[in-house]
Amino acid sequence: MPEGLPNEVRAALDECRWMIAKGSKSFSLAAKLFEPENRHAAFFLYGWCRYCDDQVDEAGQQADRAQMERRVAELKRATLAAFTNEAQDQAVFVAMQYIVRRYAIPSHYALELIEGMAMDVRQTRYRTLDELLLYCYRVAGTVGLMMSHVMGLRDQTALKHAADLGIAMQLTNIARDIIEDAALGRIYLPQEWLDQAGVAAEEIAEAKNRAKLAQLTQRLLQRADDYYRSGDAGLWHLSFRSACAVSAARQVYSEIGSLLLRRGAHAWDQRTYVTGVRKIRVVLRGVGKLLSSLPARCARPWSPVPIDHVLTFAQVR
Repeated sequence: MPEGLPNEVRAALDECRWMIAKGSKSFSLAAKLFEPENRHAAFFLYGWCRYCDDQVDEAGQQADRAQMERRVAELKRATLAAFTNEAQDQAVFVAMQYIVRRYAIPSHYALELIEGMAMDVRQTRYRTLDELLLYCYRVAGTVGLMMSHVMGLRDQTALKHAADLGIAMQLTNIARDIIEDAALGRIYLPQEWLDQAGVAAEEIAEAKNRAKLAQLTQRLLQRADDYYRSGDAGLWHLSFRSACAVSAARQVYSEIGSLLLRRGAHAWDQRTYVTGVRKIRVVLRGVGKLLSSLPARCARPWSPVPIDHVLTFAQVR
């Protein structure tokens, strides 16, 4: 981080670093590959995202819908304030204010992310895959887009690849957590798919449907693979260290998908995650895939371009 930062920003960094270490070992490991300034910015963005997610999850446990909506509205208000000169008194909003100023992050992405979380509060059901992809863009694609402002891009066309990688990761999350989410009243699989498979949404978690659920998960992860490939194409537009960090996170998430596929109908007998040794192996695999690009990267030194437009969901599709 630059020298001479205000004490409240340094305190926010400590809190956000703790939040990522506690909340996501995978992202914490991948972030170690960033250049220091980008790593700290990633901590800041994660801290704000984690706080928002926790607030919405708590709101979702309230019986009163009006109270849930008020919680989301307050989250939106506080986030918008971070895009102004208004002094912030919570660490995660101090952090958010710092990075949106330093990296010119558009408020559109932050507000879209909160709207995606509000969809969880409302227990939105998705009729088609396109409707589900809008949700994925909001809660995860926007994170990739905000990180693009932090990392810098060689070409603005890479914005779509960043959003696609976030979408791929969210589709993987959905596949992993189908049973847990169903218990919370959150059904993400498209209703069209459930109808085709003969599975009632209210019975999605029942043991009798596990074989069909495995088939639906395979279908979902096939779509995730398409988005992962798009995300891979965007790595060229990042600095080498940023590309290594992003590739590491991508490899860990796609490995979760691979484990789900191998377990089939037993994928949800226990939570699927990548263990320590395997995680190191897949991270090294991700970095290794980038080594072949080093000669070309050296021949064409990386230089970021200004990012002067906002990528909406309509442009991602």
